[in-house]
Amino acid sequence: MKKSFDSLRGQTQAAAKGVTDSAVLAAREVLQQAADTSKEGTRTAAEEATKQTQSTISTAASKAQEAIKGLGQKLA
Repeated sequence: MKKSFDSLRGQTQAAAKGVTDSAVLAAREVLQQAADTSKEGTRTAAEEATKQTQSTISTAASKAQEAIKGLGQKLA
């Protein structure tokens, strides 16, 4: 009878460990996916900020160029 209980306890412990290991792996996968999503969101935001910065610089350069042309025409 003791052997049966020991065997049952061993099987129960093994099953519990398997469930725990599976839960840990699943949690790791979820955390990794969340991290990947966060990285992607950060990358997208950075790309958008770069585009907006480039657009702003281009607009400022065009306005400066127009102002210089206007000044050149006034001086001529």
